[in-house]
Amino acid sequence: MRIPDWTPALKPQPRELVDAVLARRAGTLLNLDKALLWSEPLARGWNVYLGAVRTGLATSRKLRELGICTVALLTGANYEFHHHAPDFLSAGGSAGQLQALTEHLKLNPRAAPVDQAWDAIESIVIQYAAQMTLDVAVSDAVFAALRQHLDTTQIVELTSAIATYNMVARFLVALQITPEE
Repeated sequence: MRIPDWTPALKPQPRELVDAVLARRAGTLLNLDKALLWSEPLARGWNVYLGAVRTGLATSRKLRELGICTVALLTGANYEFHHHAPDFLSAGGSAGQLQALTEHLKLNPRAAPVDQAWDAIESIVIQYAAQMTLDVAVSDAVFAALRQHLDTTQIVELTSAIATYNMVARFLVALQITPEE
């Protein structure tokens, strides 16, 4: 990491903030937390917001994690992929799908994947996340395809997850935050 790991000795933070982060992380601070805790308002807001994006949305967890893994692979955010690939698997994805995603994004990330590993909505989510990540703008055709499968709330929640993890990826990559050992 390009900055020192946060510790209470280096930058005291309110105990309730550290406890809230620890509660969301099942008792262990991750390397990402050790960067965020250098700023109390950032750590506080991030913990609440990312907690909501990770666990408070009703939209398919598998589709959200697929979008997040797409972002991670396209941005080179290895830390993000390290943490979210297992979440994709636990949400019903497969190792074969993760391999197919990795291969597809290396070849032609803006195109819809044609691999049989994906059903129609999964293929659209990959293309949607890729366009959001690489181009920011999403084509009308991809958005129309997304509308065929998701309602407005689901579109907003999926878009928010993809956009949020684009922010996370940029933070992780800029500070060179690596996965925990």
